[in-house]
Amino acid sequence: MLGVIRRRVASGGSPASILGHSLQTMRPAMSVSRVSSIAGKETLLHSRGLGHIRNFSHLIFPGCSKGCQPLRDVISSTQKATNMYLWSHPFSSEGGDLVDAVVPFMGESITDGTLAKFLKGPGDRVELDEPIAQIETDKVTIDVASPEAGVIKELVAKEGETVEPGTKIAVISKSGEGVAHVAPSEKIPEKAAPKPPSAEKAKEDKPQPKVETVSEKPKAPSPPPPKRTATEPQLPPKERERRVPMTRLRKRVATRLKDSQNTFAMLTTFNEVDMTNLMKLRSEYKDAFLEKHGVKLGLMSGFVKAAVSGLQNQPIINAVIDGDDIIYRDYIDISIAVGTSKGLVVPVIRNADKMNFADIEKEINTLAKKANDGSISIDEMAGGSFTISNGGVYGSLLSTPIINPPQSAILGMHSIVQRPMVVGGNVVPRPMMYIALTYDHRLIDGREAVFFLRRIKDVVEEPRRLLLDV
Repeated sequence: MLGVIRRRVASGGSPASILGHSLQTMRPAMSVSRVSSIAGKETLLHSRGLGHIRNFSHLIFPGCSKGCQPLRDVISSTQKATNMYLWSHPFSSEGGDLVDAVVPFMGESITDGTLAKFLKGPGDRVELDEPIAQIETDKVTIDVASPEAGVIKELVAKEGETVEPGTKIAVISKSGEGVAHVAPSEKIPEKAAPKPPSAEKAKEDKPQPKVETVSEKPKAPSPPPPKRTATEPQLPPKERERRVPMTRLRKRVATRLKDSQNTFAMLTTFNEVDMTNLMKLRSEYKDAFLEKHGVKLGLMSGFVKAAVSGLQNQPIINAVIDGDDIIYRDYIDISIAVGTSKGLVVPVIRNADKMNFADIEKEINTLAKKANDGSISIDEMAGGSFTISNGGVYGSLLSTPIINPPQSAILGMHSIVQRPMVVGGNVVPRPMMYIALTYDHRLIDGREAVFFLRRIKDVVEEPRRLLLDV
């Protein structure tokens, strides 16, 4: 076939016509399609065998290396023109201008959460790692951070929806192009189009239809309202009630406390503590303690040390029931109940038996700040072998705390009140506090519970016992 093409070119035939005629003769063996190229020229392409045409194109056009373009150059120039067309029309894709903001991993034991609220709206500017939404889980509140700096194009999810890790909640435009910077609540008033004067004049000239008055028949008197019986309750109107859905944290706390009440055989024993010596110790050394350790000396560290001493003397209080077995723990992790605006959280002081007063106070302050600002993590609340709840900061005089599952006991502290006490045969005022221990009576007998609470009382009333280990 190449020999035929060379002879026709030598005889003065047109290269394009020769190529077209040759390809037409090969139509049964190969499919040919006609496409238009640059500069008004037409090029015939073999839909399956472009490589063959490219290989012998220099044989067909031996003398036109300058005046004619090789076929691969034509295809390359056409592709570049297509790319230029696409670049001149901006578009967005997941790998381009638009980026998805998704729910992050929330912890091993958390599979979903509730989209509490959006911190940013459509059209708002966000920076890298800036929180744009908050997810409420059973334990903590988690922020959804922006993966890129840009402008929020749209919010995909809605507040109150249940979302899982990886769920897309918003779309962010890195360039901010095509995003209207208008708040969702703002509406642009539409101007009414002025009416032509001819229409107003025609409306005035149009005769108004006459309205005939029809005398109304006198209405029958309505029956009197039924009299309320004496036993019917007087309920307030529904307009004075508000229905607010529970947060996931509140639902989780409610479930755990009810499970605790249904599972444990809870019993509470009480005692009272004279706070004179501990308060005196705090008053004498608070300035030196603050200067050396950078943290204030509180009463909670004294009760934590007393609880550690009591748990070491009564290991059954630190144990837990697991099926038909009893698990004795050789470590002491003290959980501290902290009430926040979003609900009750219980961060854990790890290895409290190996910490001094300063270490305990520092850890309590750190965990309390994280709990109040919502930055506490799940790991900081996991576990715990014994819980201390201080209702005295709210003014509670006496209460019966509920066990924090799966623990077996909880210590309740209360407010300090000056009461008359008999000391050495004389009635004198003393700062007194009621303390309560709620325990699982399936595992802990009354004897162990009372001995534990007495140990708390002895250590708090005489802190020097800790130094002498007596």
